[in-house]
Amino acid sequence: MAETEVRDAYSRRAAEYAELFGAVDKAHEQDQGLIAQWAMTVRGPVLDAGCGPGHWTAFLHDRGLEVEGVDLTPSFIEHARTHFPGVRFRVVSFADLGVQRGLFGGILSWYSLIHIPPDDLESVLRVFGRCISLGGTLLVGFFEGPDGEAFPHAVTTAYYWSADGMSSHLARAGFEVVGIQGRTDPGHRPHAAMVARRLPDEGE
Repeated sequence: MAETEVRDAYSRRAAEYAELFGAVDKAHEQDQGLIAQWAMTVRGPVLDAGCGPGHWTAFLHDRGLEVEGVDLTPSFIEHARTHFPGVRFRVVSFADLGVQRGLFGGILSWYSLIHIPPDDLESVLRVFGRCISLGGTLLVGFFEGPDGEAFPHAVTTAYYWSADGMSSHLARAGFEVVGIQGRTDPGHRPHAAMVARRLPDEGE
């Protein structure tokens, strides 16, 4: 799926999405705890990749991290700048985050990879890897299911990944998985989250 399709789909429902999900207290307590715990381990600047309305970016900022939120959808960035004026946000594509190599101590990608077509997932993870410092970490949240299987997400087509499948993609992109968490809530799709550490490239 082209980035423009994802951007346009979220643009049409940005206000509705922000109303439903644009506050941390609307997130599951387990997710809040996981992201807070991960934040305590990060050394250096943080990127919230696919920040949406910006609530998780602000959550990290409030914990004293130097953080920037980026998203493909201008409507989300406008909302984030309005509601969290002390936090940095910008519109950007995952194809090129526009930052120097190894800048970030960590990247949060919370359900922001779910619309990436399976054939493109690894290349996005490699972009993330280039932007994370050696030993820095990536926290990924996603819907757990058969690898690469499409499903009708409320906004636009999304894809499941199993824990093993996501781990394999992360490994090929230069990461080592160091933590896995899963959750199944009645009436909802299974969730999964992984923390992965960037390994040295050749020559590092």
